[in-house]
Order: sequence, then structure tokens, then C-alpha cells
Amino acid sequence: MGVTRAGRFSRKRTGGKKKSIKFRMKRAYECARPSANTKIGGRKVKLVRVRGGKYKFRALRLNHGNFVWRSEQATKKTRVTDVVFHPANNEYVRTKTLTKSAIVTIDA
Repeated sequence: MGVTRAGRFSRKRTGGKKKSIKFRMKRAYECARPSANTKIGGRKVKLVRVRGGKYKFRALRLNHGNFVWRSEQATKKTRVTDVVFHPANNEYVRTKTLTKSAIVTIDA
């Protein structure tokens, strides 16, 4: 089957079921991509070709990032040392996977 972004299996806004769309195959623009699962380590970035011939950067390993201190009104590029907590999954803490909601310790 593969990973897909098609809204075939979701419901209507009213809660009713959508009509079955089994008359055709999946289209290329409906395909989703596997997650990057970015780890802590030396910078390793993969180029991914996207629609229109452009390229996106998929981070496989990172060890630096921009962090904001609201109390001091400052933004600085600092080194990420560890993943402390992740609200989605404890496995992300064990494997040190960086995602959007990960709480990390930094070298500041």
C-alpha cells in the first residue's frame, strides 16, 4: 500500500462517510514521504526532490539549532546535547530523536 496523504478514509465535515473512490489507483501527488527521524550528531542532510523540480533539505542528523530566550529577548545558535522529554513517545527520548515538540538540553 505505502504511505499516503489522500483523504480517502477521512469523513466529511458533517460526520458522514465519503463515497468510495476505488475506481482509480493512487496518484503520485497523493504519496507521502517517510519521516526523517532526525538524530543528534554531526550534520548530515539529504536532498529530496519535490514537485516543480526544486529540492528540500531533509535533516538526518543535527547537533546545532537556533534557540530563543524570551526573558532576555535573545536568539542564539547553540549546540543540542540531549533529548530530555518528548510528549508523543518515550522511544524518542531513548533514541534521541529530534522533533518539533521535543524538550532538549542545550550548551548555552
